[in-house]
Amino acid sequence: MIPKADRNTAAIELFKKANPELLDEIKALSDKEQQQQIQWAFEDQAESQGIESWELALQLIAQSPEELKAMRLEVHQEVAEALGLSWEEYRDFNAIED
Repeated sequence: MIPKADRNTAAIELFKKANPELLDEIKALSDKEQQQQIQWAFEDQAESQGIESWELALQLIAQSPEELKAMRLEVHQEVAEALGLSWEEYRDFNAIED
C-alpha cells in the first residue's frame, strides 16, 4: 500500500499518464500553471464521476478492491476522529459498513 503522504502524488502521476492530451494542451504554460491545470482537471474528473478527489486518488492507486476498501475506511476513520465522533457514530451517520 502506498504511504498516505504519497497517495495524492502517485494518483496525479497516474492521471497525467492517462491523459497525455491534457499535458500537450498545457505544455506552453509555466510549471506552476501546469500543476494547477492538472489539479483542476483531476478534480473535474472526480466531480464528473460524482465522487470526491480523494476517492478518485484512491481508485487510481489501489492495487485491489480489498486495498481500496481498506484505504477508504482509513480515510473515513481519520475524518471521524477529526470530527470528534466515535467510529460507530460516524459509520452509522454515513452508512459505512466495515
